[in-house]
Amino acid sequence: MHSAGLEPATCGSVNRCSIQLSYECGAGRITLRSPAGKRARASGRGAVRYDASGPVLPLRCLLPFMTSPTPISLADPVSDARLDRLFGVVRAYGAVMTAFSGGVDSTLVAAAARRVLGRAAAPAALGDSASLPRRELAAARSLAGALDLELIEVAPAEQHDPGYIANAGDRCYHCKSHLYGVLHDAARARGISTIANGTNVDDLGDHRPGLVAAGEARVVSPLLEAGLDKADVRDLARLLGLPNADKPAAACLSSRLPFGTPVTRERLEQVEAAEEALQDLGLAGFRVRHHESVARLEIPEDQWAAVLDPDRRTGLVAAVKAAGFTYVSLDLEGFRSGSGNVLLTVNARPAGH
Repeated sequence: MHSAGLEPATCGSVNRCSIQLSYECGAGRITLRSPAGKRARASGRGAVRYDASGPVLPLRCLLPFMTSPTPISLADPVSDARLDRLFGVVRAYGAVMTAFSGGVDSTLVAAAARRVLGRAAAPAALGDSASLPRRELAAARSLAGALDLELIEVAPAEQHDPGYIANAGDRCYHCKSHLYGVLHDAARARGISTIANGTNVDDLGDHRPGLVAAGEARVVSPLLEAGLDKADVRDLARLLGLPNADKPAAACLSSRLPFGTPVTRERLEQVEAAEEALQDLGLAGFRVRHHESVARLEIPEDQWAAVLDPDRRTGLVAAVKAAGFTYVSLDLEGFRSGSGNVLLTVNARPAGH
């Protein structure tokens, strides 16, 4: 890496996203130029494009330049007051390990830390357990590689915790307590004292016992500190060219079990197999809720026509039954994030109400 103090000069050349570029270093900036002398700029979109000023590249093409502990600004960077706030929050940590899931929230945090603090000071840590679908694990690994994140995989022991297995209303508390415990161990081994999660402003209005665990573990929430809600997160993810900017939320497999139903590997595997089958049939943004012999499908209403098509319905039913369910039902209320939490409200009502 060339010193940020060099006077602007052609320092070398590099191939980025199939475009050969020369680069100039100086005054804390790196300027990339195409063979025609046009300056290359960062974009919020996923594909390389051109305009009158020259090539416009997704940020993922430029991340390898951001390896110095001293933040290096790209020429003509994306400018957004919300992004500036987030960068400022992350910069103040000095070094941070992000609890990374592959979802858009934690990805934005990890990418911001990677850009501001450098790769070594901003590792991303992924907790792998039976509640994480194998496809989500593979996608998270691929995403970390695309963003040049140092990915650390840990194995929380929540599956052996009676409090977690019981699946009462505080299941997420037990899960996150185990996760943050092993993350702190991994962070300390690297000389890092701060763990960050992807909590945003909108998360404060739901039943989230995991936030209690985060508070007890002194986990920081940079999106919250920067005052960002889910819409802001997706906007900024697009600005930075993150490939999962529009990825639907994907809660852990344990969330598919009604509160009070013990969490077992067998039940989680049934849900995972059924959801993989529906994904293979082209469905998205749905949930398979486990009610012992019954699979209750929460599917967005705009996909009902495909589900109820006679030819596809036969294959769908067969696929879900092959996962271990006897009956397959379609929830007429469609997909609702956190719909299982309604049981907490019902069970809390006084008798006779």
